Amino acid sequence: MLKSLGRKIKDSLKRTRSVLIDPLRDLVTGRRLDETLIKEIEGVLLRADVGVQATRRLIDGLRADVKAGKLSKGEDAIGYLKRSVSAMWPPEDLSLNYAAEGPTVLLVTGVNGVGKTTTIAKLCHALREDGKTVLLGACDTFRAGAVRQLEVWAERMGVDVVRGQQGGDPAAVAFDACAAGASRGVDIVILDTAGRLQTQESLMRQLEKIAKVAGKSIEGAPHETLLVLDSTSGQNAVAQAEHFAKAVPLSGLVITKLDGTAKGGVVIAVREACGVPVKFIGVGETAEDLQPFDPEAFVEGLFGPAAESA
Repeated sequence: MLKSLGRKIKDSLKRTRSVLIDPLRDLVTGRRLDETLIKEIEGVLLRADVGVQATRRLIDGLRADVKAGKLSKGEDAIGYLKRSVSAMWPPEDLSLNYAAEGPTVLLVTGVNGVGKTTTIAKLCHALREDGKTVLLGACDTFRAGAVRQLEVWAERMGVDVVRGQQGGDPAAVAFDACAAGASRGVDIVILDTAGRLQTQESLMRQLEKIAKVAGKSIEGAPHETLLVLDSTSGQNAVAQAEHFAKAVPLSGLVITKLDGTAKGGVVIAVREACGVPVKFIGVGETAEDLQPFDPEAFVEGLFGPAAESA
């Protein structure tokens, strides 16, 4: 659907490199890989928002390789980290899941302010460029501004929006949008949901209801449930992913605003914590700046080419 732009991804990780690989290179150059250095490396990983869980596993593996005599020089640590992070993304399908028959339903969720509606607009643009017909469902019935924002994007892209009455049942809007998508023969129905904190139990239950109602309208729906996370929120994004995964079966993550933060290490942290594949990353403001997640380009963007990390 979208083509990965390795250079764009690398450029978007410039700030993250400044707190991860640049300090690591300065730290390890010309030193022996002993316990003191390992602890210093651990501190760099934590400060780069790689996360406690992922950092612990990486450091435990580093210690084991040093003990086994596989690594001895400080510079060896960078090659080890690059290989280990690359291994976190084994070959798997990172593309969207499509329905075998009828409309494919994408349910998009996330907390307020993560760029959820903008992400939907960028997804819609990419799908339209791919020749797909799209219908949007405005399931945030509590904020008129949110519905209007979605409608403005829809008008720009020439797609229709199914909406309900303000304060109405969001699940009813989801059902109507799915039904309309089926009757009109569209390829994709994208359901926008109300931004919610992961700690708001009533809204999380509402999200569960939307997913169930979509399944009653179209068999197998939602075929894709995407959680949008703001990379600038750092470790809070990990907590969000863990809570949302308990409410609905997540099939993919969208990590936004990577170009504006030094916390790109959170991509590693989220992957380690919840195991849900990152499917898209946001690396800019334009519609073309939503990129499919390319693990190889991401790791190269963090650590540089193989020659630099050997």
